[in-house]
This record gives sequence, structure tokens and C-alpha cells, in this order.
Amino acid sequence: MISHAEDGDRGGVPATIALYSILGFWFFYAVLVTLRASVMGFEAQGAMAARRAVVTVIGIVVTWVLYLCLRGFDRKRLAIRIVAAFSLAAPFALATAAANFYVFNIYDPASLFPDSEYRKYAHEQDFALKQIVEDAISRYFFLAAWAGLYLALSYASEAHRVERRASRLERAAQQAELRSLRYQVNPHFLFNTLNSLSSLVMKDRRDEAEQMILSLSNFYRTSLTGDPLEDVSLEEEVRLQKLYLDIESVRFPDRLIVRIDIPEALLNACVPGLILQPLVENAIKYGVSRTSSPVTVTIAAREESGMLLLTVADDGDKPPSADDGGSGIGLANVRDRLYARFGDQGQIRYGRRDGGGFMVHLRLPMIRRGQS
Repeated sequence: MISHAEDGDRGGVPATIALYSILGFWFFYAVLVTLRASVMGFEAQGAMAARRAVVTVIGIVVTWVLYLCLRGFDRKRLAIRIVAAFSLAAPFALATAAANFYVFNIYDPASLFPDSEYRKYAHEQDFALKQIVEDAISRYFFLAAWAGLYLALSYASEAHRVERRASRLERAAQQAELRSLRYQVNPHFLFNTLNSLSSLVMKDRRDEAEQMILSLSNFYRTSLTGDPLEDVSLEEEVRLQKLYLDIESVRFPDRLIVRIDIPEALLNACVPGLILQPLVENAIKYGVSRTSSPVTVTIAAREESGMLLLTVADDGDKPPSADDGGSGIGLANVRDRLYARFGDQGQIRYGRRDGGGFMVHLRLPMIRRGQS
């Protein structure tokens, strides 16, 4: 579910950013014109400043209307938006020039220009038109500059929106992949367990079968309550594997020996849920079930250079080989889950042990409860 979108997510420049840019442009205009009037030594500076403030407010309103017009082109092609921006700037520049002429030349000009020569010049033919057109040309470049800024902001906003959307889609795809990989574990485990249960039933070992069913129920009650996208503590993950090993100990009461070697300081480390399950299953399938001698299945953990190293090993005398086509399914699942969750930081290594048996090493970032 996507949260409430910002203005920018709907395309174009958010109103607040547009307003700030308009205010900034016109504030710069007011300061620049005031400095020019001061340097040139115009009379009636106070009255001119007041009227300049009125013109500035009018300019802000006019530019805001220009912004609203430009928003109508946000979904168009870039070429159309450029033409629209620089074309619409012209009539709005003419409007601000006309407002400026009225404020300074029509409304009580005598208080600003007492000079008789100016009043005589003001009565010349086409004086108003010439003044408005001349001022409109300079204001056109001013508004065109703001329109160019708007286009740049609009492009940046659109690029940012596309980037956020791509990020959301990538995150959704990653979550879907994690769910899919996590859900592959349960059917695989259930298939193996039902085979074991069937074997007990066929041998008329009813008590062991009943115990296995209870253990299976406990295992699924615990494993299915977790969110497949959430990590679990190493303590919870190991507890779940103990439930599974309790199931298998019914099948191999005299052959299965479990050894847990995890420092207490690492019990709150976070790992993907059921990440050890395929590895423990393989240890049972290829290490314990193939021999009549006792086999020790070891689950160990240690910290090294800010990374968490997990190991699942067995000392069976018939480890999986290239001929065991199914042995790579669980390992491939673990590899893909580590990569989907941690990228290149999640690694898996496996192979035969020197002293006999098989060993799988997982290397993943050390994340403790409470860390992001």
C-alpha cells in the first residue's frame, strides 16, 4: 500500500516550491530596482518605494497565475512545455508592464515627477504605448527566466518522482522474491517430514508417529506466524531448528546427535527466518539417514569483522556428491534469499569437511535487534 503522495508525485512543481521561487524572484527584483533608483538619485524615494511594493505584489500575483497556466502543460512533451513557457511569458510580461505604468505614471504622477519637462514629455503621442512595450520587453526576460527555472524544477521533480516510483517497484519486486523464496522452504520441509511420518506408520511405530505429528504441529505454528519479510533473532531461528530436529530425532533416536555452539552475545543477531532450515534438512538427509552410525549435526555462529558467520555441519560418512541432483535445491534457495536480502554482502560457501561430512558456511551482515 502506497502512502499519501506528495504534490510532486502527481507531476510538476509542488505549489510551495513554486511560491518560494516566485517570492525569491520578485524580492530580488525589488532590491535591484531600489538600488538602481538610489544610485541614480531619483527624488521622492519613499513614495517610489511604496509604489514599487505595490508593483511587486502585482508581479507576484501575475507570476502565480502564470504558474497555474504552466501546470496545465506538465503532462505534455518537453518541446511543447518549452514553447508554452516562453510564449505565455509574453502576455504576462505585458500585463505587469501595464500595471507598472499605471502605478507610476497614471496614479498621481505629480507626486513623483514634479519636473515640468517630464509632464510635457508624458503628453507626447504614443508615450504610454512606448513605455509599456519597452518595460514589457525587459519584464519578458524576467518572467522568461522564471519560466526557465520552472521548467528545470519541473524536470527535476519529475525525475525524482520517477526515481521514487522505480525504488518502490524495486522494493516491491524484492519483497515478492523474498516471499516466494521463503514459501519454497515450507513445502520442501513438509514433503520430507511426511515421508518420515509415512515410514513410521508403515513400521507401526504409532507412538513415534504421534510424537512427530505433535512436533510438526508445533513447528508450523511457530514458523507460519512470522512475517516472511521480517528477520528473526538467531535465538528464535535456532529454537525453530530444534523443533525440526525433535521431529527427526523420532526417526533417528540413536543416530542423531545435535550440537549447538552459539555465544550468548549473538543470540539477538537478526537473520532471515528459516534461513537455516534447508541446511539442517540436508544434514539430516545426506548426513544422518545414509549411515547407521551416530552423526553429529552442529549449528554454530561467530562474529568476524562486523559480519555474522553461521555454520551447519555434519560428520556423516556419506556427504552429498554431484550425483545427488536434489542436494542443490536447498542451497540455491538459501543463496538466492541471502542475495535478495543483503546483496553481495550475503554469501554461502559449502563443501566436504576434511575429517568427513559436509559443511555449509553463511556470511551475512551483523544486524542486531533495534538496528535498521
